[in-house]
Amino acid sequence: MRPLGIEGAWVDTPKVFTDPRGRFHEWFKSDRFHDVTGQGLQLSQANCSRSVRGTLRGIHYASVPPGQAKYVTCVSGAVLDVVVDIRTGSPTFGVWEAVQLDDREHRCIYLSEGLGHAFMALEDHATVVYLCSQGYAPQREYGIHPFDPTLAIAWPEGLTPELSEKDAAAPTLAEAERQGLLPSFEDCSAYRRGLRAGEADGRSAAVAWRSACAAE
Repeated sequence: MRPLGIEGAWVDTPKVFTDPRGRFHEWFKSDRFHDVTGQGLQLSQANCSRSVRGTLRGIHYASVPPGQAKYVTCVSGAVLDVVVDIRTGSPTFGVWEAVQLDDREHRCIYLSEGLGHAFMALEDHATVVYLCSQGYAPQREYGIHPFDPTLAIAWPEGLTPELSEKDAAAPTLAEAERQGLLPSFEDCSAYRRGLRAGEADGRSAAVAWRSACAAE
């Protein structure tokens, strides 16, 4: 599991075990995740989407707090997964990174609260599953147009993009910034620090509780 160039995003390439019966891999492991990111992954919702070749979903994000962190993988077919830094004040504001997720390498992407997420299906029946730190809440869900010329994301050539009406009508990054819709780097960093502090307090309370039980 290694960090991407955008702070708050990582890619995990698991070890895949194969034999004549098939294959096996661990696509999420909480202790490894915590060691690398410094925090746990709160699970509130798990999503699964299936897309035909050329389907483009995103760029999606949620307002912070609480935002919506995502741990994403592709269990069938292949997609080009894109993380976009839309946090105002971030040193990499407007920067994007792309990683191919597929059912061969089984890579996973983790993007923390406040980052934008999109993917394009490279094959028919591309199936993406992702763990979410918060449930879907329409009133705090937003989007950026995936073909914003300022972002200039290098989507795969030779595919006809299929967008939802909502994604096709999404504003550019600059328009969303003018409308005050973007999360700030400062708010996102403060929120994540709060999560880590809460975890530390929770671990301390758990240790104290176990000690008290042992003393009885």
